[in-house]
Amino acid sequence: MARLNPDNLARAQELIALYPERRSALIPILHVLQEQDGYLSEDGMAHVAELVGLEPVEVRGTASFYDMFHFEPVGRYLVAVCTNIACMLQGAYRLLEHAEETLGVAHGGTTADGMFTLEDAECLALCGNAPCVTVNWRFFGDLDLQDFDRLVEDLRSGRLDGEVPAHGTLSRVRRRQGLMAVGAVGAGGSAADTAALPDGVQPGDGTSDAPGSAGDLPAPGTHLDLSTHRSTTATAVVDAAHLESPK
Repeated sequence: MARLNPDNLARAQELIALYPERRSALIPILHVLQEQDGYLSEDGMAHVAELVGLEPVEVRGTASFYDMFHFEPVGRYLVAVCTNIACMLQGAYRLLEHAEETLGVAHGGTTADGMFTLEDAECLALCGNAPCVTVNWRFFGDLDLQDFDRLVEDLRSGRLDGEVPAHGTLSRVRRRQGLMAVGAVGAGGSAADTAALPDGVQPGDGTSDAPGSAGDLPAPGTHLDLSTHRSTTATAVVDAAHLESPK
């Protein structure tokens, strides 16, 4: 499948409605596309470009900056072995070699059955449980070689299906709150701005009673204070200096 299917198109429209500018929803929508297909296809990125008002080359250029996005099909399970310093000191390179031997592929490769893609990863932010691995971005730490073998067997057998969704699913919780495009209706916005919203929903109209939904956000035209406030003595002095008018 290339373009977003109807359900994911609706999700993309919901995401667009969370931002003052539709292009700000680019990264979240790319994750929806990757959840659908497991990777970012050229046709899929072209569809996303249409939705957010960008050129396909701009979408690809942005996505290529982030190593969580893939442009070729990958396995059902994306296994990333961290080899940064904390994990390296705990035997990560031996674990990576063992993973290559166990799966029968070098890192960067995908097994013949399409089940596993193996990656050599930078810091996965689980240094306290080194060496660590992520499978579809779910963490597994304190792994020795036998633990890795058990993990692979559990994945193959489906015993971890409830914990580890298929590759591409970054989060199973849908976002319901963000910077709604306040003012899109009745404050200089166009009908095209409203078209991105789900049917029957207007920015800030309170139509949803779900906690954290669009209905909890300010009505059109409401001022949103997005400034950062710092209150410690040290930062107050710095802020005061920066806020002084130029001589």
